[in-house]
Amino acid sequence: APFHKVGFADFWLADQLNSLSVILMDLEYMICFYSFELKWDESKGLLPNDPQEPEFCHKYSYGVRAIVQCIPAWLRFIQCLRRYRDTRRAFPHLVNAGKYSTTFFTVTFAALYSTHEEQNHSDTVVFFYLWVFFCIISSCYTLIWDLKMDWGLFDKNAGENTFLREEIVYPQKAYYYCAIIEDVILRFAWTIQISITATFKPHVGNIIATVFAP
Repeated sequence: APFHKVGFADFWLADQLNSLSVILMDLEYMICFYSFELKWDESKGLLPNDPQEPEFCHKYSYGVRAIVQCIPAWLRFIQCLRRYRDTRRAFPHLVNAGKYSTTFFTVTFAALYSTHEEQNHSDTVVFFYLWVFFCIISSCYTLIWDLKMDWGLFDKNAGENTFLREEIVYPQKAYYYCAIIEDVILRFAWTIQISITATFKPHVGNIIATVFAP
């Protein structure tokens, strides 16, 4: 997409990339670190804690990090637009595209907040609140989609599968109920990351993000 018709393998792979977005960020950091923050010609290897040579791979200021973070959502976004073009069905394709588009706003304001905070700009708090606002929008949007479209919550055709979709794979419905609860918790786990990042160092927030990644 958007140059050819989207098949099952296409959106399945893009969905997996969205699930692995935190790993992609770690991969980007690893490549950046070994390329720019590691001195291969010195025996100790690691750069000293020198203000003249600050760490930058974990920051948004050099641009690549934000782009990498948006790539998985962008792939699904354009796939949804292509599927709408092919089917002319606003639901679910345009609605699904809207879900992925919230990632762009979240990443944009996270990057602006991070860079403005580093430079001690007076408008830093504005970008912080915008970041939190779009995080809430994105989490609620995604959670509603998960509950209604993926889990089939309150499906009127569920029959004996109370609160679930009509057809389920596992015989024990408790698995699905537990997964739904876990989904709700993990969708808002970013609140822990933001709280810790604002209080402590960004590295701690990154660790929390990795642990609680959906």
